[in-house]
Amino acid sequence: MTTGQRLRQLANVLNASTPLGLLLAACAGCSVRPGPRGLLIATGYRWRLPVAAAFTVGNVVLYRAGPAEAADNHLLLGHEERHSTQYACCFGVPFLPAYFLATAWSWWRTGNPGSANLFERHAGLQAGGYPPAFPGRAARKSGVKAGSTAPEQNEA
Repeated sequence: MTTGQRLRQLANVLNASTPLGLLLAACAGCSVRPGPRGLLIATGYRWRLPVAAAFTVGNVVLYRAGPAEAADNHLLLGHEERHSTQYACCFGVPFLPAYFLATAWSWWRTGNPGSANLFERHAGLQAGGYPPAFPGRAARKSGVKAGSTAPEQNEA
């Protein structure tokens, strides 16, 4: 592990987010094993919420999938690792209300929980399974109407 990864691991233990993640994993009946870069991998999460393939609490990454599937998804693990760093930067549990506010903002702006959520954007939208941020913006700048492949013609 790098020094930064060790600092993140220590910060998330001290700020109580990793112990909270371990408690959640235990209550949900997940099996927990050490993962790469100081992360803990909890598999077999079956509760209804949150509706996601994986989510992170502190340094604990909770997966709906089993151990083999979780180990094979390096892109999603990288996304969740960035959330682990966000917990450390937000001093742990205060990350949760900030994240929920960012999610509400994203729902209001885009109709989905991630595209305008600054935490998800920083963690990587595609890696987290979210649509691109503001997908129509590039098309509007180029003069292409949504659903069209040709630039708009200026009427004289």
